[in-house]
Amino acid sequence: MKLLRVGAKGAEKPAILAEDGSIRDLSGIVGDIGGETLTPEGLAKIRAVDIGVLPKLDANDRIGPCVGQVGKFICIGLNYADHAAETGAAIPAEPIIFMKATSAIIGPNDDVIIPKNAIKPDWEVELGVVIGKEARYVDEADAMDHVAGYCVINDVSERHFQTERGGTWDKGKGSDTFGPIGPWLVTRDEVADPQQLGLWLEVDGHRYQNGSTKTMIFGVAHVVSYVSQFMSLQPGDIISTGTPPGVGMGIKPEPVWLKPGNVMRLGIEGLGEQQQTVKAYSA
Repeated sequence: MKLLRVGAKGAEKPAILAEDGSIRDLSGIVGDIGGETLTPEGLAKIRAVDIGVLPKLDANDRIGPCVGQVGKFICIGLNYADHAAETGAAIPAEPIIFMKATSAIIGPNDDVIIPKNAIKPDWEVELGVVIGKEARYVDEADAMDHVAGYCVINDVSERHFQTERGGTWDKGKGSDTFGPIGPWLVTRDEVADPQQLGLWLEVDGHRYQNGSTKTMIFGVAHVVSYVSQFMSLQPGDIISTGTPPGVGMGIKPEPVWLKPGNVMRLGIEGLGEQQQTVKAYSA
């Protein structure tokens, strides 16, 4: 299933993408795409519905973040060996965990706002893993049972905040609008192998990132298991699993940073596409 949320910010309706391409309203079936809806029982409730009889929503309406009321937005850093190399970092021995503020979450096609005092805003296409069953100290062999599905994430970053302002990476990752997710949450049964997905990102039509999840250092099952050793995971939590090479900070001979007016377009095989216009901060 391809689940999504449609409507104005803060008033999104849960929806499903039908086989004919129409968007069908799920608000009479579930309250939102998040939390209990993403459990095995919640997804089974949606699967039991005749999608063809559900009301159609306007295909031109705004698409919101594909998961609502996200509890935790967890990220894995330097999870592609070639990306680590382009940043001059060593390949990590264990997954690097940091958090992205849930207030950064926006819809897949909403504007990205460069924050006040930003110097080095950057892009990162990433595979998002959405949790569907509570995970606590799970073994890698059982980890996929806790996954509801997958989505596209743009882990927008401000490198000056991230690496030159002291402390952890979080301050360069959590600015408002720095977390576009969607367009869809694609349920796990529709993705044969999350380690065989092409992912790409363009800025103003120039393709900077063109990679595959097969080059991840730590695969999805390992990441879910690993994170669950340090914190419990609840339905609706999101893990962003890292980015392939081609980020702005790695461009030679000079880095390329986002600026107002840029248009980012990105996607992952089978999970849909996003497009954001970059705008300057204004009070």
